Amino acid sequence: MSSTELPGSSLAAATAVPRVSAVRVAEGEKLRSVTLPGLTLNVRTRPPARTGLPPALYVHGLGGSSQNWSALMPLLADRVDGEAVDLPGFGDSPPPDDGNYSVSGQARACIRLLDASGRGPVHLFGNSLGGAVATRIAAVRPDLVRTLTLVSPALPELRVQRAAVPTGLLALPGVASLFARLSKDWTAEQRTRGVMALCYGDPEAVTPEAFQHAVQEMERRLELPYFWDAMTRSARGIVDAYTLGGQHGLWRQAERVLAPTLLVYGKRDQLVSYRMARKAAAAFRDSRLLTLPDAGHVAMMEYPEAVASAVRELMDDSGRS
Repeated sequence: MSSTELPGSSLAAATAVPRVSAVRVAEGEKLRSVTLPGLTLNVRTRPPARTGLPPALYVHGLGGSSQNWSALMPLLADRVDGEAVDLPGFGDSPPPDDGNYSVSGQARACIRLLDASGRGPVHLFGNSLGGAVATRIAAVRPDLVRTLTLVSPALPELRVQRAAVPTGLLALPGVASLFARLSKDWTAEQRTRGVMALCYGDPEAVTPEAFQHAVQEMERRLELPYFWDAMTRSARGIVDAYTLGGQHGLWRQAERVLAPTLLVYGKRDQLVSYRMARKAAAAFRDSRLLTLPDAGHVAMMEYPEAVASAVRELMDDSGRS
């Protein structure tokens, strides 16, 4: 088995998918497409403040995209040469040809991206599902990771948050299609308000401009013919990762991470329980914890300045700049 591969790898020829409305690109950002065998990834980049800065890779959560990092990336542009990836089936990345949306499959996609670009080792960031993906990358390929920053990582919980139960149910056969039928008359604005109520500590703090951008992105996603399939398979991937034991279990892999690690938890997180912060701090051997009392599930979007400050301290103290 190649060092870039994880169990269950299979690749096929790339397939074409229909194009929909354009993805939003914030000022100063650029998009590029990376084509690998059986896989095409959209990558959002922001030019660094100067040449020679160490690389960074940002990995979003379930139902998100590289846009989730647009608030944090410019705050670290003087420290890292940052890229944010759209995981397969999300953002502007088409589905993977092998249909593998497992945590291992998503981790493999990021590893292949890093190996192909030669950008490693990177300062690696992950939120929610992306936090589980980043944990797996750091465990199986320590040579690719300088530091690890995890924002509300989706690591297994015995007592799942009540608000997270629908995500788990989405993994069950037929539930996604049923929900799609029941919600067919919901507007993109209604859906967006629901997502923000779930993910933000204070949804009312979202600016009208940011809300409108989110609605436009929701409208774009609903045009994608594979939207519900990607959500369903990815939710199933999280559930499967929660039940996986042995050396491939996420908590066991967290214990294997060598990179200095910053853990960010919001006390108002409805999807990843704040009580997991202490367990995570004990599992990652070289870790520090940032707790944000008013943050929800996406602290890097709600409190990017606080997260950026903690990342800078991590880099300074670890000497990994």
